[in-house]
Amino acid sequence: MRGSKDKKKFHKKFGGSRNMSEALLLSLIHKLEIAETAETYKMNMEWLVKEMREIVDIVKDKKLKEERSLNFLVSDLVDVADDAIDLFKNHIHMSSASIHNSMGEIKKQMLKLEDGESNMTSSENVDDNYVVGLEGDVEFLIRKRIIGRGGISLYYYFVKTLLIKGMSGIGKTTLAREIYNHASVIQHFDTRAWVSDSTSMKELLIKLIQQVEDPHTSSLLENMDNQSLRDMIRQHLRGKRFLIILDDLPKKMPLKSLMNAFPQQDDGSRVLLTSHTTPIDIEVFSENVYKMEPLDSKKSWQLFLKTINHGNRLMGEHQFPMDLEHMGKQMLRKCGGLPLAIKVVGKQLAEKKLSGGSEWEQLLESVDFGPILKLLEPFYLQLDPERQLCFMCMAFFKENTTLRKEKLTQIWVAGGVLQSSEDQCEKYLEDLVNESVIDVNDKGTKYRMNVVLHMLSIQKAEEKLGFEILRNNGNNRPSESPRHHRVIICSRDKFNYSTDQDKHLVSLFFHGGGYLDTSPSYWKSFEQLKILDLEDFGLKFLPETICTLMELRYLGLRNNYIKELPESLGCLEKLEVLDIAQNFMLELPDVIWELHSLRHLYMSNLIYRKPLKIDTLQDLETLTYVSVDNWTYELSDLVMLTELWRLGIEEVDENSDVSKLFASLAEMYCLKHLILRGYRFRSMPCLDELRILYGLKTLKLDGLLARLPTSFPPELESLTLINSCLDEDPMPLLGEKLPELKYLKLRNAYTGQQMVILGDGFPGLEKLCIEELWNLRNVRYVKNAMGNWLMKLEIHDCPYLDTLPEEIVSMTNLRELKMVTTKSIATKMKNSHLTSKIATANINPMS
Repeated sequence: MRGSKDKKKFHKKFGGSRNMSEALLLSLIHKLEIAETAETYKMNMEWLVKEMREIVDIVKDKKLKEERSLNFLVSDLVDVADDAIDLFKNHIHMSSASIHNSMGEIKKQMLKLEDGESNMTSSENVDDNYVVGLEGDVEFLIRKRIIGRGGISLYYYFVKTLLIKGMSGIGKTTLAREIYNHASVIQHFDTRAWVSDSTSMKELLIKLIQQVEDPHTSSLLENMDNQSLRDMIRQHLRGKRFLIILDDLPKKMPLKSLMNAFPQQDDGSRVLLTSHTTPIDIEVFSENVYKMEPLDSKKSWQLFLKTINHGNRLMGEHQFPMDLEHMGKQMLRKCGGLPLAIKVVGKQLAEKKLSGGSEWEQLLESVDFGPILKLLEPFYLQLDPERQLCFMCMAFFKENTTLRKEKLTQIWVAGGVLQSSEDQCEKYLEDLVNESVIDVNDKGTKYRMNVVLHMLSIQKAEEKLGFEILRNNGNNRPSESPRHHRVIICSRDKFNYSTDQDKHLVSLFFHGGGYLDTSPSYWKSFEQLKILDLEDFGLKFLPETICTLMELRYLGLRNNYIKELPESLGCLEKLEVLDIAQNFMLELPDVIWELHSLRHLYMSNLIYRKPLKIDTLQDLETLTYVSVDNWTYELSDLVMLTELWRLGIEEVDENSDVSKLFASLAEMYCLKHLILRGYRFRSMPCLDELRILYGLKTLKLDGLLARLPTSFPPELESLTLINSCLDEDPMPLLGEKLPELKYLKLRNAYTGQQMVILGDGFPGLEKLCIEELWNLRNVRYVKNAMGNWLMKLEIHDCPYLDTLPEEIVSMTNLRELKMVTTKSIATKMKNSHLTSKIATANINPMS
């Protein structure tokens, strides 16, 4: 099987020595070269032969310190090469990402051995004696996924694979341990095994065999090839119901190869993975992925008290005083709900109290987060270089802030930090979410980084990006060494600035609030500045000297008090992003239409002295917002806006010519996202013609509606209704007309008392959010409604909705309920048997 006999011969001849590794590799190269002579395989094999020869040089010529680990990696390499040959023989093109990734990962691990590097340790295994807030997670996973029959198995193997996912230190290992040692789990499975800290497939297979079969056969197993090890596991597990937990796997571990070690038997066996990322070479369905969230403030405090009082020998008067609870909770905010950080801080404080006897107030003010960042550093180091750059750029933004997708990607591109397109940067952003580095909202438009990781991003950016943070208090000055990126944190006092020139600065961010009372020389110093961001700064005017920033690509002026823009703005010929939204009654200068490099323009509530000339900006991709009358009557050459894919139209009322509007939008084949905003308290007109926008994916309607459109764009995946104030229940019509819908949000959209979801409506809906439905008293679900795919339900500010439907119990995929309501209803809901079945039920009273 796959060259197994040849491999066994080599093992017999060379034993466990380096000669065996070299011989196996040379034999594989010979086989690959034979395959390479075939014209069909030639171009696909050249890179593989080249990589193998480089690895032979590493094995042969370098002084490697870990002979045993080397042999394990060589065995893994044999697997990869044989897989590649199998692909060629079956005429499968050598574009398989798993082959490339596996080869690269093995080579990287060998180079680490060459340098004598030790394997990175997991930050999950830091004092797991104290557990808080996991009861619901444990109960849900055991009932619905481990012992229950829910979830989906893959067609090529019957063993269902589950994944516990989340950032480093969030408690994945702790949760898996609670499941593994649960009495019902022990009783349910014939065989259990726990494997962790494996850097190679062979090491993982050996550890697995030692757990399920014989713990004393290490030397014998090391002389076997990987295929024989898989055969042994399969033979032992056949006919047994088993639970295998693979803890903290390396992200590029070839799991598809491992899955072949398990017998194909549909008996309820389970494989449970814990990882910060989703495996790359097997498909794990979303309903089989359990994403862990940080602890809320209440659970964080409970874990802190457990750690500091009961785990560190603090007795009597030395225990943490409850009158400092507020101060302690303020300190804990910097832990971001991360159990690892809370435990490290609690242990640190207890040790200081025991050794020095300092006052608790002093100890809380002197907490050192350095040890926590050191533990999280491997989480950063495992990222690819491009993702590391993206990670460090998060230091530019305020701690714990929510960031728009477009702002992130535009700044990465404009600053030249990444030499990539915005589309490629969006892929990097998706990767950071998949790697659990940042969190994203359900619509995939807003991102947030945990505050502890944000601290780490600042540390790394200062080390590697030429980044610095200055405070407007007169106590610091710019660094003497060249800086490329700078954040200035201001108070409400007069802005103080340095007269030192900094010709190397590429990006400049202002945080806090104040005003810019600067001389022209200040702006002239930034000859290479590409990014200037003053969002939320409280700016009242922009100086004429802005024209000196000739290299500027990104200008962020959102949410300020600016009344007019200088005419000199037209000199910024390289400007690609201009964000002037949320500056009330801002006068737009006529020169803006001279910015022909502009690709993204964000504006709202503007004053126009002259007609708009947006159609002159032929590279424009994003435009929000423009008046419906400006769009339909002033713009004559809209056909030139061939790149526009996101559009916001405002001031839509009953007098608007929406037929003309929709006819023009139907000609814009790139348009995927549309926002229609009403005008003050006037009702929007009939919107039935929305149906002609065939390619539209997301739609937001913000304003009064007499009734819903009778039909919608057929491919619509996301719908938001805000301030619609409909008299008729919208759910029956929406459920019937929107079969592709995944996300639905209703905010102040319905004035009735009862909401009904009928029949097979919303077969693919994953999230439902209802907010500010002030009269709603009852929500009723009918059997099979929402297809049981609903995973998240949010209810905010519905003060008369005091119960949930009984049918919610049958929604097998519903994992999360978020509810903000009155104090009495919150208490009632928390005690309800319905919410007790939901893994994460955050029910809080209105503030």
